[in-house]
Amino acid sequence: MRAHFPQLQHPNDATPLTYLDTAATSLKPQAVIDRITHFYSKEYGTVRRGVYSLSQHATALYEQVREQARSWLGAALPSEIIYTKGTTEAINLVAASYGGSVVQAGDEIVVTEMEHHANFVPWQLLAERRGAKLRVVPITDTGEVDLGAFADALRGPVKIASFVHVSNALGTVNPVAEMTRMAHEAGAVVMVDGAQAAAHGHVDVQAIGCDFYACSGHKMYGPTGVGLLYGRHALLDQMPPYQAGGDMVDVVRAEGTTFDAPPYRFEAGTPPFAQVIGLGAALRWLAEVGPAQAAAWELSLAEETRARLAAEVPGVRFVGEAPARAGIVAFVIEGLHPFDVGTLLNEEGVCVRVGHHCAQPVMRRFGTTSTIRASFGAYNTRDDVDRLLHALKGAVELLA
Repeated sequence: MRAHFPQLQHPNDATPLTYLDTAATSLKPQAVIDRITHFYSKEYGTVRRGVYSLSQHATALYEQVREQARSWLGAALPSEIIYTKGTTEAINLVAASYGGSVVQAGDEIVVTEMEHHANFVPWQLLAERRGAKLRVVPITDTGEVDLGAFADALRGPVKIASFVHVSNALGTVNPVAEMTRMAHEAGAVVMVDGAQAAAHGHVDVQAIGCDFYACSGHKMYGPTGVGLLYGRHALLDQMPPYQAGGDMVDVVRAEGTTFDAPPYRFEAGTPPFAQVIGLGAALRWLAEVGPAQAAAWELSLAEETRARLAAEVPGVRFVGEAPARAGIVAFVIEGLHPFDVGTLLNEEGVCVRVGHHCAQPVMRRFGTTSTIRASFGAYNTRDDVDRLLHALKGAVELLA
């Protein structure tokens, strides 16, 4: 698997790269790099703008990826897939467009304590603008959503429930289908943050039952600057534009403007079409690898890391120990600052993420300001686990 990733190739005398920050962004396989390079070199032309062959060909490629994304996420229609800059923009789009048109003073919005800031702050701002209330569902000592508290939060006048599929800070895999059912029974529309899930196992938005689902290309072995938003067509069709500009209109007059149908209503301006085509290559690559098999391998590496950390590194405390979890290990070491540890690991070629992971409510819940996070991808091996443990033991010795 490592042979697919040019960044992991190194001369024999060089320190191997141990990349354990896939939850932040994944490395790129050669197939994705080659596809983008070929498009820029041989096929480049703007989309949905021209009658010339290059433009028509680029448009066809662009729309083929929409169909790939529909299939990847299990959506019913290609028109239910909107291209965005990433998960953050997708959530902001839903908060501004759907939320801005339905949430009124006195309404409630439900989120959980484990959310990334991107699935917390947009709803907080919406609640402030509309005079609504943001309800934050607590998480347990093991890092799971308290479903009893979730049910209680849904008893009010809830318009929207938004929650993460897989926590970036804890690795918890939430029971999103069950949570969606509970929210729908309470009359709420459901948004799911799938940034950490879409590349690590099978996602089926129809099986989940959610109304919106968001993910990011750069976490799916694809390019930066592109993401996907799934939205149920019936809801998208009622929603006002998120941004205004070129190519999202029907008729523009001085007296007023009418807008295109979804998804184009939500794709103002020149889209990131080269990145979209690169994302298509990433989806093909992932399909060939097998996302379920990759996720199982990543989880096995994470579980081996947990076991060895507990046995070999004194003072380790794990942050997030839910029974259902993904290939993410977050921990602190008693008496050591995560930033110091991360800096020393870097000297050994080991890349981990340290900090609050844009999830400060989670950090506060577990009595810390930051953690060390190792997150695994399809390219990681047991050698990476060995190198992480070796570097950690060296860091502990130096910092003790």
